[in-house]
Amino acid sequence: MQPMSLGTIAEVVDGRLEQVPDADAIVTGPLVVDSRKVTPGALFVAFDGERADGHDYAAGAVAAGAAGVLGSRPCGATAVLVSDVLAALAKLTRWQTARMHGVTRIGVTGSSGKTSTKDLFAQVLARAGVTHATAGSQNNEIGVPLTVASCPADARFLVLEMGARGIGHLTYLTDMAPLDVAVVLNVGAAHAGEFGSKEDTAKAKGELPASLTAHGLAVLNADDALVAPMAARTSAQVVFFGRCETAQIRATDVSLDEGGRAAFLLTTPAGQARVQLQLLGDHHVSNALAVAAVAHHAGLAPAEIADALSHAVASTGSRMQRHDRPDGVTVIDDAYNANPDSMAAALRALAAMRAGRRTVAVLGEMRELGAGSAGEHRTVGALAAELGTDIVVAVGDGDAAHTAAGARDGGAQTHLVTDRQAAARLLDDLLRPGDLVIVKASLSAGLQALVKDLVAAPT
Repeated sequence: MQPMSLGTIAEVVDGRLEQVPDADAIVTGPLVVDSRKVTPGALFVAFDGERADGHDYAAGAVAAGAAGVLGSRPCGATAVLVSDVLAALAKLTRWQTARMHGVTRIGVTGSSGKTSTKDLFAQVLARAGVTHATAGSQNNEIGVPLTVASCPADARFLVLEMGARGIGHLTYLTDMAPLDVAVVLNVGAAHAGEFGSKEDTAKAKGELPASLTAHGLAVLNADDALVAPMAARTSAQVVFFGRCETAQIRATDVSLDEGGRAAFLLTTPAGQARVQLQLLGDHHVSNALAVAAVAHHAGLAPAEIADALSHAVASTGSRMQRHDRPDGVTVIDDAYNANPDSMAAALRALAAMRAGRRTVAVLGEMRELGAGSAGEHRTVGALAAELGTDIVVAVGDGDAAHTAAGARDGGAQTHLVTDRQAAARLLDDLLRPGDLVIVKASLSAGLQALVKDLVAAPT
């Protein structure tokens, strides 16, 4: 984070100093919420969470080199104490962002694709200047402050993945980290159980462009009927991306190769260039166009944008990552997250990659879908069958049964197992050389461990 004295931090967050021998002692390192990740000069932020109380680790964090602790009660260590640690973190982040000069802050949200798009931004905008982006999927009220605090002083672009669990969440994030550019990728059924409906989701996602000033830039998906109208919610300049003719940043002549990678002709107001993505799946075309829109605004030429997109790779784990086993089995790891839209995109990518190979879809449960969950799972299973998936393995002890029913009714060879251990045993018997396997599920389904089992060389 920007170097600050403990005394200044206390003033900014309306806190008081506790066991601080020198109020001028400088915090030079990052914000850290895990005491195991403390580096010299860091500020350890102690949360009293459901599983652990950070105050219990505060003294150890300072002993390991932290300059101090931001906490809510005395903890036997040098500390700045406040009544509400999360609120103090927001104040500190707001103070930091207000002093970032020459940095373009870009926020990215959407029901799906946020992390992959953020990774594309990091690689493409690096062609125009030093770019700092969210690590992993740290997109909430704690992750955004961590990303802001770790932004290097020479950065030109700060890319913030921003997630929402309900109305007002994105407003909270943009209040602490005001944006210059707001990107909305899509609105889908993800987290419908929390939002209530797609329309409510759109209302929440629209808070991102609504937060911009007249000097900002809103980058909106022209192909999404719930995203395009968000233009009316902002006073900023609006740029549309998509495949339709009304989009200023457009993809035409889209095709998929046998590896499931999309190619397209990128059209911008400055000209055209061919793009050959390395990422798997047709759905990444839209993500790439969002990145191209911001890159164009940053001054990159079409050829430079296309070249950067064509060389960008998946850099965050468990998102359409390909693993080729020695026995010829290919495993596509997409086990980090799942919703009806991303499930459909993954299944279509699997079908596009078939090229005569036997396809196996290992589908875990999608979470937080609300009252329509059973129907959404059945639809996913039916789509797998419709796309010609040879074998569907539904994993879980809840709505997975509906996935299996949809696949079975559609004519696919179907198996239903209750957990990843049972899935591993089944697949050990089922898989044969040359098979193409995709594993897709919500993170809480725990199928990342199954991917590790599958990727390991067969004995």
